[in-house]
Order: sequence, then C-alpha cells, then structure tokens
Amino acid sequence: MRITLVFFVCFILAGPFTQMTPSAQTQSPTPKPPETVYLLKPAHIFDGESMQPHGDWVVLVRGERIEAVGPASEVRPPSDAKVIELPGMTLMPGLIDAHSHILLHPYTETVWNDQVAHEALSLRIARATNHLRNELLAGFTTLRDLGTEGAGYADVGLKQAVQQGIIPGPRLLVATRAIVATGSYAPKGYAPEWNVPQGAEEADGVDGLTRVVREQIGKGADWIKVYADYRWGAGGLAHATFTLEELKLAVEVAKSAGIPVSAHATSTEGMRRAILAGVETIEHGDGGTPEIFRLMKERSTALCPTLAVAGANADKKRVVFKQALDAGVIIASGSDVGVFAHGDNAREIETMVAWGMPIIDALRSATSVDARVLHMEDKIGRVRAGLFADLIAVEGDPTRDITALRRVRFVMKNGSIYKP
Repeated sequence: MRITLVFFVCFILAGPFTQMTPSAQTQSPTPKPPETVYLLKPAHIFDGESMQPHGDWVVLVRGERIEAVGPASEVRPPSDAKVIELPGMTLMPGLIDAHSHILLHPYTETVWNDQVAHEALSLRIARATNHLRNELLAGFTTLRDLGTEGAGYADVGLKQAVQQGIIPGPRLLVATRAIVATGSYAPKGYAPEWNVPQGAEEADGVDGLTRVVREQIGKGADWIKVYADYRWGAGGLAHATFTLEELKLAVEVAKSAGIPVSAHATSTEGMRRAILAGVETIEHGDGGTPEIFRLMKERSTALCPTLAVAGANADKKRVVFKQALDAGVIIASGSDVGVFAHGDNAREIETMVAWGMPIIDALRSATSVDARVLHMEDKIGRVRAGLFADLIAVEGDPTRDITALRRVRFVMKNGSIYKP
C-alpha cells in the first residue's frame, strides 16, 4: 500500500512538467513555407545538349528544381506561378567552370608569390567572397576549385557559407590544399635554411601520400588534386614529380572514399603517368601528343585545357588543343580563373570556339559535359525536369554568337533569383 501511495504522489507531481514539455509525438511539426513557383518565358531555350535551341518553350520551376520543360502549349503552370518574361533572350543551364581558384586574384594586381607568402588569410577570404559573387552574377552557378594556393582549408568554409546562404556564390566542389612532391612547388627563392610554407601540401611515398589524401578528404575535399609534374629539376622545365606507383596509390586511396582525382600535368611524361594511374581529369595538358590523346580517349580521361591562360604559350596550346579535338578527347571547360579576373570566365569558352571547337560543343562543354565530368549530371548541366533550377538567360543566341555569354541578364541558382 505504501509503495502504491508513493507512486501515485510521484505521478501527480510529474504531471505539470510533462504538460509543460510536450513529447515529440505531441509536438506539431513546423509547417514548411510554400515553395515559390516560377514560369520562365524566354525567346529560346538551349537545353545543354541539343544542336538547336528550342523556340516557344517555357520552363516551370517549383522550389529548387525544374518541374517541367517544353512547348508553352503543353506546360500547365499553377494559377499562382510568377511569370518571368525574358524577351529576346536564350535561357540555358547555369555555366560551370571546372578549373578555378577562388582564393587567387589576378597576377596583374599581385604576383602569385606575394599572394601566397604575404597576404593574410583573412584578407584572401574577404576577397574571395567578392569573387564568388562576381562569378555567380556572370552566370557561373557551379565551380570546381582546384586548390587554395596556400590558404589551407578556406575553400571548405567558403563552400559552407554559400550553402548556408551567408554569402552569394556558385555551388563549390573543392580540392582543398592540393598535393605536391616535396621540393617541387613554390614559393621559392628563399635561403635554403628556411622552411617556407608551400602553396600546396607536400607528401611522398606510401605512408605520406596515404595520410595526406585521407586527411584532405576527411577535412572536406570533394576532389583530390595532385601535381603530376612541375617546373623543377634540370633546366627549370616541367618534369614529372610523383612516380607512377605513387600516383596509382593516391588514386586508389581516394577512390576508396568515392573521391575522384585530377592532375596538374603540362609535360608529356607527367600526363602519361597520371593517365595510367587513373586520374579522371588532366589540367592544362600542354605536353599532349596524338599518342597521349589516344590514351586519354581509350581511358575516358577528360582534358581541362585552360586555354584562357595560354599567354606566350598560345601557339603551342592551339596545336595541342586541335590534336585533342581530333582524337575525340572529352573536353571539360575550365579557365584557371583567379589568374585573371573572376567573372571573366567566358573567355575560356570563347577561346575554345576561336581555336576550332564547334560552338555547340563549347556550350556543351561548359554545361552538360562539365556536369558529367564532375559526377553531377543528375543534378545540373541541363534544362531538364527534376534537375536543380540553375538557369541563366543571355541576350541573343549563344549557339550562333558565343559572345552572348557576356550578356547575362538573369541568373537563378537552386530556384532562387540572384540577377532579376
């Protein structure tokens, strides 16, 4: 009887507290805000794949995704859809740049060595927030950032800031610090008794490479970038850095986590080793030959040629680019922006066309092809129902005049309008 009475008193005392703190079962869920619905009505639509733009088509966007695409007579928008007229404009997928450096600014302003060795991390991040905004407003809704150039893991934080809506910018795929062989990278020119922090992370051999690849992935790398060669050794020319076995190890370790690998490679031997090791993209590829490009074609290795920064090497790069086109190599559009001003990325696509790439292929390269190379073809790169609403409108028809990419009048990313 006494036990029963004690239990009864405890139940009465607990009652008010249980009422004050509702259980998870009795809490009513917070209602989700209604998704905004847009009906976009351009003059034409380039869907990222087709040879010709579509006339009299519309796009229905609900929330962050494309709900329907097709002839205006077949798409049935709800009565509350917000209609956006885009007369004289071509709607197309948001552009993708597969080789960027968001933490660099033009070398005409400050040389690379001084940016890496003398600019504070806080200063570089402040600049990068402006870079991201400029990229987005120029129509680039996705960037693969291939190395922070001495800024550690700052790209991971910037990616999170964009995802959380703290700052505007493209969605980012980041490679964090990038990986170089000991002694091969820069800054250089210091007294040999000084150990100067490098613009990328040094690693060698089985233990070193395994640890660094895993650490970068653990800290947020979406891609691993290795420098298969660099200007070091005899004559100051580009020579291979890692052995074939070291590169194979880096690819194997990254692949275990589902992370792809890209390789900076400007020498023939550096390209050969990186391709045989199984990297997915070759960056720059200045040392390409018909034999190397046949190997890339066989192994479905993509080339990111970075033509926009050819400079004094333009004549050679033009020849090499034509060889890659003739071999049928996958061409990913990536500009190496950061070396030049952020937001000027369209110069890469313009150079592709000027150097012999059919205009429609250049547009695909910066949209659907880049999306496939980046393993995001089920999310971005095309104007297709179910994909993210990453859409831009340019004045004119880019399938006839590539300079139309300079006239971006409307930018939407994930269904949110950034340039109305």
